Amino acid sequence: MGKGGKSHEEEENMAAWLVGLNTLKIQPFKLPPLGPHDVKVRMKAVGICGSDVHFLKTLRLADFVVKEPMVIGHECAGIIEEVGSEVKNLVPGDRVALEPGISCWRCDLCKEGRYNLCPEMKFFATPPVHGSLAHQVVHPAYLCFKLPDNVSLEEGAMCEPLSVGVHACRRANIGPETNVLVMGAGPIGLVTMLAARAFGAPRIVIVDVNDNRLSVAKDLGADEVVKVSTNMQDIPEEVERICKAMGAGVDVSFDCAGLNKTMSTALTATSAGGKVCLVGMGHTEMTVPLTPAATREVDVIGIFRYKNTWPLCLEFLRSGKIDVKPLITHRFGFSQKEVEEAFETSARGGNAIKVMFNL
Repeated sequence: MGKGGKSHEEEENMAAWLVGLNTLKIQPFKLPPLGPHDVKVRMKAVGICGSDVHFLKTLRLADFVVKEPMVIGHECAGIIEEVGSEVKNLVPGDRVALEPGISCWRCDLCKEGRYNLCPEMKFFATPPVHGSLAHQVVHPAYLCFKLPDNVSLEEGAMCEPLSVGVHACRRANIGPETNVLVMGAGPIGLVTMLAARAFGAPRIVIVDVNDNRLSVAKDLGADEVVKVSTNMQDIPEEVERICKAMGAGVDVSFDCAGLNKTMSTALTATSAGGKVCLVGMGHTEMTVPLTPAATREVDVIGIFRYKNTWPLCLEFLRSGKIDVKPLITHRFGFSQKEVEEAFETSARGGNAIKVMFNL
């Protein structure tokens, strides 16, 4: 038993398993043994991500295919219950947010510090790796980040989606002189907007097809919102409205939807010499006006997950520079019925932004 562990009879660990198309079941989940550099964490808050819903509805996401039952969930925070013999920085009782990806640290990308691109990455709830919607998980201690006293466990779980926005802002070099356009006011669009503001962006315009989400974006601090259609023919007129709303050049656009329409709009609206960062993955392939953008030297960059973001996310939350609490719109417990209802709520969209489990 690791130091600080309590001698009590082992209880059966239960988890939410994706066992088939549109089928989740709470079943026992046997944990691996606790290694010397691992910790056992009692999960307390787990959010539902769009990728979780996608796996539930289709059993696949891009090249990742669910071929056998898998524990779902990767946005999480909890309380340390037991620590391995070599763990020095955490003790039982510590509240932590978990970074869900374990990289190899041996490949060239890892050695260069770009561990988010590691080809051997083991990431919660990405087949065949089990996720974290469970009573307990075992995870490397170095991927567990102690929460400041004024940051809740739910906010800790929100560090995962927030990390996407933070990584995108770093890639795009957002600062006090960068006017930002965000395409898509879903959860990732909203955290990207919040991150851009925290990085100092002076003016942010956010675009969506949904009035409710645009209203939320405005409440969260967007300078202007622009409602658009799904019709490609409307792009020229919508770009005019976007530029008018910005009142200046668009320096960086974040496409947080990843669709032909949103990427084409972003490329057209971005000023010469600016950047478009593709964050969302709505379409695997897109047909977009790349040549006109290239002649204006608009750089196109992509992101995949994140790297070294948890400390900054926690500092943004601790200091109040970012408030993610309004994004959590629905909460559920951890019963079979509630797990099914929570995923249905998340899949429906509507007024649901972030659906959170309290375990």
